[in-house]
Amino acid sequence: MTKKQKAAEIHTILEELYPETPIPLDHKDPYTLLVAVLLSAQCTDARVNTITPALFELADNPKDMAMQEVEDIKAIIRPCGLSPRKSKAISELSSIIVNKHNGQVPQSFDDLEELPGVGHKTASVVMAQAFGVPAFPVDTHIHRLARRWGLSPAKNVNQTEKDLKKLFPEDKWNKLHLQIIFYGREYCPARSHKKELCPICTKYGVKE
Repeated sequence: MTKKQKAAEIHTILEELYPETPIPLDHKDPYTLLVAVLLSAQCTDARVNTITPALFELADNPKDMAMQEVEDIKAIIRPCGLSPRKSKAISELSSIIVNKHNGQVPQSFDDLEELPGVGHKTASVVMAQAFGVPAFPVDTHIHRLARRWGLSPAKNVNQTEKDLKKLFPEDKWNKLHLQIIFYGREYCPARSHKKELCPICTKYGVKE
């Protein structure tokens, strides 16, 4: 079986298990999604969703956020971890969006990745989920699963992203990255993985 054939079969399994893929981070527009994704670095989506209501009550748009004291932002987001760096990034990117992009979250990878605290993965999530542009955000979890399932031998997320993009149809990327995340949480965790309960690993073996 080729990798392409295996990818197609894995895609079928994911479609059956997760026909709907709600965005796990609560948000109301591209800006609040951008901030939520930034906060999710080394933090669970569930915890981010407990933090953002208070943060967005303080300010839910770049103009208002840019006017807040960094210390006030930091006090709210502290439970997410890395609060000194994240609060500074949120403040600075808000100012840049106001001054350089007329208060609108930019709709290009280059412009997004120029914003403080926004890497390629964060930009990919925003492009995919806010603007519907085909992207395949690869975090450490997707990187781990792609390796475990024998879809990519890559040692870094950037190469894994390239490998997965070659294996799956472009019009499926935006949904697939969420399906893989959901599947990993439910069936294929990094720890306490029970192969016999994991449909994909049961069928294709495990590459740890």
